[in-house]
Amino acid sequence: MLPDLSVISHGAAAAVYAILALLVGTRYLRRDIDRALFLAALVTTLWASALVTQSIWGQPGFFIRYLLELLRDTSWILLLFAMLRDTVPQGRLRGQIKKFLGTAAVVLLVTLLALGSLEFIFGLSLVDGKTKLIGQIALSLLGMSLVEQIWRNASTFGRSSMKYLCIGTATIFIFDFFMYADALLFGEIADSFWNARGFVNAALVPLFALNVVNTRKQPIDFQLSRSAVFHAGTLVLAGVYLLLLSISGYYVRILGGSWGEALQVLLSAVALAFLVTLLLSRRLRAKLMVLISQNFFDYKYDYREEWLKMTKELSDLSDEPPLPLRAIRMLAGLVESNAGAIWLKSEQGSYTLKESANLVTPRYTIIDEDADLVRFFSDKEWIVNLDEYRADPVSYNLLEIPDAISRTPDAWLVIPLYLGNELYGIAMIGHPYARVDLNWENFDLIKVVARQTCNLLAQADAQNRLSRAMQFEAVSKASAFMVHDLKTVIAQLSLLVNNAQKHRNNPAFIDDMIKTTDHAVNKMTNLVEHIRKPSAGGDDDSKALDLTRLITSLLEHYNRHLPLPRLEGNPPGIMIKADPEQLRSVLGHLIQNAQDATPPGGEVTLSLKIARGNVVLFIQDTGCGMTEDFINDRLFKPFESTKGLTGMGIGAYQAREYIHKLGGTVDATSEPGIGSCFSIRIPLVNGTGYSSADADEGAIPNAQGPKEFAN
Repeated sequence: MLPDLSVISHGAAAAVYAILALLVGTRYLRRDIDRALFLAALVTTLWASALVTQSIWGQPGFFIRYLLELLRDTSWILLLFAMLRDTVPQGRLRGQIKKFLGTAAVVLLVTLLALGSLEFIFGLSLVDGKTKLIGQIALSLLGMSLVEQIWRNASTFGRSSMKYLCIGTATIFIFDFFMYADALLFGEIADSFWNARGFVNAALVPLFALNVVNTRKQPIDFQLSRSAVFHAGTLVLAGVYLLLLSISGYYVRILGGSWGEALQVLLSAVALAFLVTLLLSRRLRAKLMVLISQNFFDYKYDYREEWLKMTKELSDLSDEPPLPLRAIRMLAGLVESNAGAIWLKSEQGSYTLKESANLVTPRYTIIDEDADLVRFFSDKEWIVNLDEYRADPVSYNLLEIPDAISRTPDAWLVIPLYLGNELYGIAMIGHPYARVDLNWENFDLIKVVARQTCNLLAQADAQNRLSRAMQFEAVSKASAFMVHDLKTVIAQLSLLVNNAQKHRNNPAFIDDMIKTTDHAVNKMTNLVEHIRKPSAGGDDDSKALDLTRLITSLLEHYNRHLPLPRLEGNPPGIMIKADPEQLRSVLGHLIQNAQDATPPGGEVTLSLKIARGNVVLFIQDTGCGMTEDFINDRLFKPFESTKGLTGMGIGAYQAREYIHKLGGTVDATSEPGIGSCFSIRIPLVNGTGYSSADADEGAIPNAQGPKEFAN
């Protein structure tokens, strides 16, 4: 007697879910989803087993089977809630979904369980069979709603990791929905649905197992050798070919009339000859092997390890060993070699040898930019195997190899180095320790590493060029500052020359001329010393000085131009620490700029204020003023000047930089047509600033020039 179909169906479900529970329970119980899946598989096993025993022995009773039905649905709903927590991002939406659907699930399950218990224990049948079917339909709809919410609200990564679980669980609830809806419509569960239910549930087990295995990254290793797959694939292709040949021969024989048999034999002979030719074709077999290797097998290299190794080498910023030598070692290591050389494009366009390792290079190592190899690499991103080239130059279009490479003993591979689409360099690798059979995978990896290495080599070259440019810029900047300071000295000496003829017999003029010349000589001497031996900290010549006296001296010096600058009030001695010459230069520049910007009938006013351990010098004028954009973008930017060719554009920049070095600040406010105000804040020596006892009497040199003898 054949077993009932329902027994086979649910028996298969019980067996496969028991295997799934065993697999998950023994190896995959780290995540909540895995534990929920284990519970669902275990309960489904009990549910299917109960249906099998009921079909065979009539036990267990209806209440136990109904209870297991509810527990089965509950376990799959719990799995869906675990998926909801792991895949849907945290937030208000997930909280609302869990609250609503969770409440609905609990209420529905408790209600169905309570009604079933009352009927089983007390014999109270409060609901009929249709109501129970509606409850089961509601559970199925609840499960489908959970799957829909998980899929719609999960991120892309969450969808990919839960795809198979969603498909399998949704299928279970969808099948139950159709089965119970059909039963509600026709008054009983159809045998076709009931007998197929176990098979449907069993067919979903591979989806659950595949999801668990893939998400835990512990796939079962089972591989055939490349040779086995190659020969099997060849036999399959040959069989398909012969099958098509037989069908073609059949129709040729039918349609050929009296020539049918002869045409069939001719077609068969030609087709078999063509098949043998293809099977013996080395090129075809090589392409088939590459196709099989690319699509059906793990790769020859551990690319994670290769990438980490390359990243470690390229992230080393030291020059030991030099970067070109490291590039050679990386490329050579890919093919088990320890020898190589590298040529990089020079500014003249030719390719010069930058580094070599374990190779004896010829005397002439330059590769011309118009060499045949350079043109070849400009057209094709090929790796030239010199062994193959020597055996068959025609395969490389009779390429002419430069002497720098062809005359190098033990040269093996020539690799182009591309920066974008431009040939930036050429690498050569020596023969490996042992024979290495190269295939597409070797060449692809070499090309990738070559491009990455070339990018870093180009970046290092650009960095070196930038460093040289910055050195030249520093020299130009120092020269500009020197010229700016020399302009002041030249102005003083020019004033002496202009007045020498008129006052040459005046002893007072001679005395002032000597003092001014001495000051100019000292200033130029200090300037030369500063250029030759710049101080490390920038404040080696700083000393305590009286700012009030320094400003008074500056006002006397600049009183020969209109408008005359004046100091408001009678401030006491204010002690600060600075280099007298540099501070005098920067403050003098600001005063002179205020005079230049103000018409003769305007005002230039200076004032001093003490605030919180600092002195603030305000330089105000009623000149033409400046726009806010000019102050923000150009005022303190070096080599930006409003004086045309007569200005260097570094005075304001130099003033701000020196005041910053003293620990102070320089701020400017201005309005076009009204005037400007510069506020210079400088720290006091002792926090009070109202003492001149420590003032350096010689800190303020006499640099007025022969003011009283000016024209």
